[in-house]
Amino acid sequence: MNIFYENGLQFECTNCGECCRVHGEHAFVYLTPKNTDEMADSLGMTRDDFYKIHCTHDEDGRVILTMVDNHCNFLKNNQCTVYGVRPAQCRAWPFLSEHLNEETWKLVQTFCPGIGVGKRYSKEEIESIAQKRNDADGRA
Repeated sequence: MNIFYENGLQFECTNCGECCRVHGEHAFVYLTPKNTDEMADSLGMTRDDFYKIHCTHDEDGRVILTMVDNHCNFLKNNQCTVYGVRPAQCRAWPFLSEHLNEETWKLVQTFCPGIGVGKRYSKEEIESIAQKRNDADGRA
């Protein structure tokens, strides 16, 4: 099987904040209980208050961050205000398992200027990053 990233992929964050904005189907940040606890603690909130103010659910019942004006409500001046406790999905960007097919990668590349520049990540590094996110989110 030919894996399009067999020779690695380049990525360097440009701090543009595009990964925090809604782009068609790329509109959800999924949260685990650990994510919500850490984020709530960092904001001095209870978990219940954090859920009420910052969360909603997708059609499958998974907890997601509420988007405001087509971007994450923790994005201010292209910076994440909860960066130290950001969700696993954000930590793994752009190496999410759902991005690791050539068609989706090319789509993500249209709005992420950091793809194709900077450090070259090996196939093994890419898959490790994607797997850590999947493990954190309880995905198969």
